[in-house]
Amino acid sequence: MSVTVRVPAKVNVQLAVGAARPDGFHDLANVFLAVGLYDEVTVTPADELTITCEGPDADQVPLDRTNLAARAALALAGRRGIEPAVHLHIAKDIPVAGGMAGGSADGAGALLACNELWQAGASRAELLAICAELGSDVPFSLVGGAALGTGRGERLTALEAGGTFHWVFAMAGRGLSTPAVFREFDRLAEGRDIPEPVASADLLDALAKGDPDALAAAVSNDLQPAALSLFPELAATLDTGREAGALTALVSGSGPTTAFLVRDAASAEKVAEALLTSGTCRTARTTTSPAPGAGVLPSVPDISAPADA
Repeated sequence: MSVTVRVPAKVNVQLAVGAARPDGFHDLANVFLAVGLYDEVTVTPADELTITCEGPDADQVPLDRTNLAARAALALAGRRGIEPAVHLHIAKDIPVAGGMAGGSADGAGALLACNELWQAGASRAELLAICAELGSDVPFSLVGGAALGTGRGERLTALEAGGTFHWVFAMAGRGLSTPAVFREFDRLAEGRDIPEPVASADLLDALAKGDPDALAAAVSNDLQPAALSLFPELAATLDTGREAGALTALVSGSGPTTAFLVRDAASAEKVAEALLTSGTCRTARTTTSPAPGAGVLPSVPDISAPADA
């Protein structure tokens, strides 16, 4: 028996960052939208905990117990007194180290899949508590849709999204470390008063109305200057998307993936083509939001197995 869970990527349409806390984290007002790019995590009984990975940039994914998928399996097994003897296979389609919560998605996917495989009986609340222990973005990967994350992003309030938003995502030629981007944020903010992060009322209203023009006018990312400082080439990618007709352009989370909100599917194709031909990114993908959170996929019968007599 195996269980496969599909988990979405995310984009932050607002990422307001407060000053560094004594524990090293930052308080956030983080408006998440799940988007239709997915990883799939399959768990299968095994002699011991092992991990494999396939897909774009799979060679950059750690295959040891530092992987969030492995940590999720270990966390649930520890709570239930279960031996974490499973094989975790990750089929990647979310950019690696791209600011779209691919690792967090894998953690949420593995947690839900192991809970199902082991029939561990963890409630939604318990799964969310484990997610919060694993990382700031992991709870949203489980929930999906649209949500406001506060604290360090792990405390979620569901938000209304009144329509479908069309996006183009441009993947860069290399990754960016989220901790490094936060360190650069702190360096750039040195000596300045950092206001408490709060969600934008205009942005929440635009999201609820499904209004792409109003949303484009309200998006923001406090980590963008830090990401551009570490990866200046991203400015050309952002400019290319804007010039091709995107309503707005921003760095996705801590980057280096760049996100372009567009009016419709035809506009998305036009912007993606311009980005691909510009040479300012490695690849570009079109998709929509909001997308559902982590979900168990239907099992596929093994047609090679003999039928019962």
